[in-house]
Amino acid sequence: MKHVGVEAAQFSVEARERLDRLASLLLRWNARINLISRADEATLWTRHILDSAQLVALLPPTAGTLIDLGSGAGFPGLVLAILTSWHVHLVESDQRKAAFLREAARETGTHVAIHAVRAETLRLPPVQVVTARALAPLGELLRLAAPLLAPGGVCLFPKGRDAEAELTAAAAGWHMRIEHVPSQTSPGATLLRISEIRRAG
Repeated sequence: MKHVGVEAAQFSVEARERLDRLASLLLRWNARINLISRADEATLWTRHILDSAQLVALLPPTAGTLIDLGSGAGFPGLVLAILTSWHVHLVESDQRKAAFLREAARETGTHVAIHAVRAETLRLPPVQVVTARALAPLGELLRLAAPLLAPGGVCLFPKGRDAEAELTAAAAGWHMRIEHVPSQTSPGATLLRISEIRRAG
């Protein structure tokens, strides 16, 4: 199991400034469209930015291409694009949230590809990593992610206290190799690093 630790102090000055710009923009937009819960605004850095940043330690060592499904306000995909050299595709079907992602990418100087489509309709060459945060139960995530993964690819899915129940349900339809990594930002939550994914039967 990999040890995951993350805190704002470990970021470069440039990365911290870009993440600060993302946070400021998000709070301005959140007054008009529901990007995050209003209750989460006071803990935006821990609840969303650092929570996303901890996935950096679970990425493969060689940068490649990553697809983030249901990107919403840019978590985790835009944060990962800011902090790494991975080429990131953000997939968000809500047109207002996709507009925010375009503005956030411009504001933070981050090169990402933004797809304002449903994940089921996405057509891209296979990639090394698929991420998703608070999008769907695990079985549904695997159904969406499996066609997008290159051989040897991995999925990174932050999950809450129901992770074990979701794994049990998904096991009926999928074979996979699972690594559990405790979340450093949300007590009781876990980061699932899933590889060797194939349908059961």
